[in-house]
Amino acid sequence: MLLEVIATSVADAKLAEANGAHRIELISGIREGGVTPSIGLIERVLGAVRIPVHVMVRPHANSFCYDEDDLQTMLADIRAIGKLGAAGIVLGTLTAGREVDEPALKRLLEAAEGLSVTFHRAFDEATDQEAALHVLGGYPQIRRILTSGGKPSALDAVVQIQKLDKLCKERSITLLAGSGLNVDTLASFIRETGVSEVHMGTGVRLQGDALQTIDPERLQAAASIVAKA
Repeated sequence: MLLEVIATSVADAKLAEANGAHRIELISGIREGGVTPSIGLIERVLGAVRIPVHVMVRPHANSFCYDEDDLQTMLADIRAIGKLGAAGIVLGTLTAGREVDEPALKRLLEAAEGLSVTFHRAFDEATDQEAALHVLGGYPQIRRILTSGGKPSALDAVVQIQKLDKLCKERSITLLAGSGLNVDTLASFIRETGVSEVHMGTGVRLQGDALQTIDPERLQAAASIVAKA
């Protein structure tokens, strides 16, 4: 079992590492679902922790459909992130019809050579998740898919996540389950779904507030649950 935790600052990253997180997803704009953090923040976080850091590449929170200017921005960010030494990136591209935008995805993956890639919760907005998974399975660089099973909270999509996890395993992709998970529900969710990786943000923050920093006690409790799973 592996626990990924959202960090939005150097302080978050240090707390994540010190209290049991196995990997960090580094973002800005947590209430917007995450956008690309600044180069300065990425550099500082990479210098502050030893656990893997995966960096969000999302130029804005307007949609997951990107025009040429957006793609050029993302390409520049990916190249910079790679040079800084991050372990991976987190991205997602959709067409206006809510299918995986393969032409855009191919361009981004070419720039991401050597980086582990997570396809983020754009997946949850896809019209047909199984069809989207089939497409993503054709790209070996995409190591995992972050999903809540198409629901605002993963807790409301247990059956769908069970199905998607089985399909992911058939394609050598890891399903990373996230959104809505907290310490009280984590053990039963892992047991019911059988997933091997979980992703937590607000659920391990002080007062359950997205804009507060990581709560060491909550994160330690989550890490302990994951360790026993």
